[in-house]
Amino acid sequence: MRCLVTGSRGLLGSELVRFLSNHGDEVVGWDLPDHDITAVEHTINGIHGVRPEIIYHLAAWTDVDGCERDKGRAAIVNYQGAWAVALGAAEVGCRLLFISTDYVFDGSRRRPYREKDPPNPLSIYGRTKLMGEQAVLKTCRHSYVVRTSWLYGHNGRNFVGRIVETARRQRQIRVVNDQVGSPTWARDICAPLRLIGSSGKYGIYHVTNSGWCTWFDLAAETVRLAGLDCEIVPVASAELGLPAQRPAYSVLDNRNYRRLSGETLRTWQEALRVFLTVPDAT
Repeated sequence: MRCLVTGSRGLLGSELVRFLSNHGDEVVGWDLPDHDITAVEHTINGIHGVRPEIIYHLAAWTDVDGCERDKGRAAIVNYQGAWAVALGAAEVGCRLLFISTDYVFDGSRRRPYREKDPPNPLSIYGRTKLMGEQAVLKTCRHSYVVRTSWLYGHNGRNFVGRIVETARRQRQIRVVNDQVGSPTWARDICAPLRLIGSSGKYGIYHVTNSGWCTWFDLAAETVRLAGLDCEIVPVASAELGLPAQRPAYSVLDNRNYRRLSGETLRTWQEALRVFLTVPDAT
């Protein structure tokens, strides 16, 4: 299958490009500075040039606090970019899979969020990603939206990587203990993305590793598995005074993916263990 992956050098994109290539797909990768998906006409023309069978649109601005500080840039990247890609996909008649986030929800529920639950984002990041979802679903009829959460991996800045780096320099790290979600290894969702993208069953999916924890729990387990001597200190979100509000609870129910695949992804603890301790996992 001929695939176009935007954000191909990023945290998820680098893993997905390798996975698709290893499974016999022909992959074209787009990323900055060569391809700017916010340039609408350039993006549409580029898609016509590639003529993909499916586009995996992963390119986004995921700096939650950065989005809060620069609302205009957030909207241009996360909404306008998604709309441009959707226009191109619709014109060439290919499928489009858009990666979104658990931050489209407000965290007011105390059970895992289902795909049909109404979103209510608290942050500019969440709002612009929701706008991107809506643009994709409205513009390209052959489209999938896949929400995931708390991604980490080998390429790009992410929470697990920052904890390991910081724990090597410091004896103590303060981490919030009042936000609950599902940590997810980017590598673990590549096979699900390929399956969803080839299914022809369009709509919204949630895909994460199983189980849930707080950021404090994740940091403590990361330090333990990495064998680092660093104390993880729990704090309330309000103590950090960050610009963007995060949902207190954003666990995703992977119901639609379970129905499609008949499987559940491994637990976040097992995925993290392999990521941090198995040499060939790099």
